[in-house]
Amino acid sequence: MNTYRNAVRTTRRKTKRTAAEAIARLADQGKDVSRFFTNSGRMMEPIQRVNVDFTAAMLKELDGAAKELNISRQAVIKTLVRQGLDRHYFAKARSRKLTQD
Repeated sequence: MNTYRNAVRTTRRKTKRTAAEAIARLADQGKDVSRFFTNSGRMMEPIQRVNVDFTAAMLKELDGAAKELNISRQAVIKTLVRQGLDRHYFAKARSRKLTQD
């Protein structure tokens, strides 16, 4: 049984992820870091902060939804904005299709 635990520990060490800082350091030194990337993900755009003003009543509604969903207020706002944009694009595409027919 002890051998099994040692094997598991050894396996975990082999699959240890390299910290982003360490990869950046290697790249700064001019070393090849391509082995750390699989190209299976997607590039994330930088996040930009914005200020939005809400009424007190709207904040209460957002907080209520956040509590009900057990997520942050920010997550509720992002979700609702995403849904609104998706509906906008869907309606726009539908409108174009109707005018083409």
